[in-house]
Amino acid sequence: MEGIKLGEIKVDRNNQPFIIAEMSGNHNQSLEQALKIVEKAAETGVHALKLQTYTPDTMTLNLNTDEFIIRDLKSDWHNQSLFELYQEAYTPWEWHQPIFEYCKKLGIIGFSTPFDETAVDFLESLNVPCYKIASFESTDLSLIKKVAKTKKPMIISTGMCTVAEIEETVNTARSEGCEEVILLKCTSSYPSSPENTNIVTIPHMRDLFQCQVGLSDHTIGHGVAVASVALGATIIEKHFTLSRAEGGVDASFSAEPEELKNLVMETKRAWQSLGNIHYGSTKAEEKSKQYRRSLYIIQDIKAGDILTEENLGAIRPGYGLPPKYYDILIGKKVNSDLNKGTPVTWDII
Repeated sequence: MEGIKLGEIKVDRNNQPFIIAEMSGNHNQSLEQALKIVEKAAETGVHALKLQTYTPDTMTLNLNTDEFIIRDLKSDWHNQSLFELYQEAYTPWEWHQPIFEYCKKLGIIGFSTPFDETAVDFLESLNVPCYKIASFESTDLSLIKKVAKTKKPMIISTGMCTVAEIEETVNTARSEGCEEVILLKCTSSYPSSPENTNIVTIPHMRDLFQCQVGLSDHTIGHGVAVASVALGATIIEKHFTLSRAEGGVDASFSAEPEELKNLVMETKRAWQSLGNIHYGSTKAEEKSKQYRRSLYIIQDIKAGDILTEENLGAIRPGYGLPPKYYDILIGKKVNSDLNKGTPVTWDII
C-alpha cells in the first residue's frame, strides 16, 4: 500500500508513526498560550500540530432550548449550551497564521480541521498542506467534496460511522479528486475507555478501503495507541494540553508534555519492534548461541570408557553437540582420555 506525504514526511509502515498533537480549545482563548502549546508540542517530537477552524455561528445556533443544551453528567460540558461550548473552544481565525508560522519555524507541520466550506476557503488562503475531517462532519458530503477539490491529503476520523457511511465518504472524496485518504479509527466519547475503542478494526479498515489507517485517540494513557501501531496504525492523533490542572475544554482527556513525549517514544518503539516475519537467530542473537545447553564431559574419563549419565551431561555453554544427541551417545565408547569440561564432538566416539 502506497505511503502518503504530509508535508515532507511520508506516512506508511516503513516509517515511524506520524504523531499529531491536537490543540483544540486548550489555548483557553490566549494566543500566548496557543503559541506555548506549539512550542511544547514541538519539543515532544510530534510531527504535526492541528487546530480546529470554525466559529460558534458556523457550528450551531445561539439558543438555550433543551436540544441545544448538553445533558451528560459524565461530560465536562454538562449543562453548557452548544453555542457557549464552541464560543469557549474556537480558535480565532486571525491566530491561525501566526500559529502555523511558528509551527514551521519549529519544524513541525501545522494544519487544521475545517467544519464548513468557509473554513476550507480560509485554510486554502493559508496554504495548509493537508486537511482533517472530524468524526461528526465525516458524513457531510458537501464538506468532503469541497476539501477533496483542493487535491490535498485528507485525514478522516470515522467515529460512529457505519461501513456504508465510510464507503460513501471515501468514494465521494476520491471521485472529487482526492487520491490520498487516511482513515482514523475513532471513538467519539470524551474521554474514551479502552474497552470501547475496538482497535482490531484498524487492519480490517485498511484492507477494506485500501488506504493508510490510524487512530484518533481519546483514551487516557498510551496503551491503546501503542497497540494500534502493532495493528497497522501509521498515524496517531492525541489531544494536547500544557497542564490538565489549568483546565480547558478538552483538558481532561488531553496529554501533557511529558506524556506526549512518551507517546512519541513508545509508539516508535512499537513500530521498530514489528520487523518482518522471522525465525531463527537474528544477527544480534548470534553471540547468545554460546549460552545454549550442549553436551559436555562432566567427569574425567579414560580411552575405552563408556559414556553414562554420570559422565555425560547437557550443560551451558553451547560449544558441544546439541542435547538432542544425548540418548544416541549414552553407551558409546570414547577413543581418548577426556577431562571434565570437554565439549562433546563426534570424533571422540
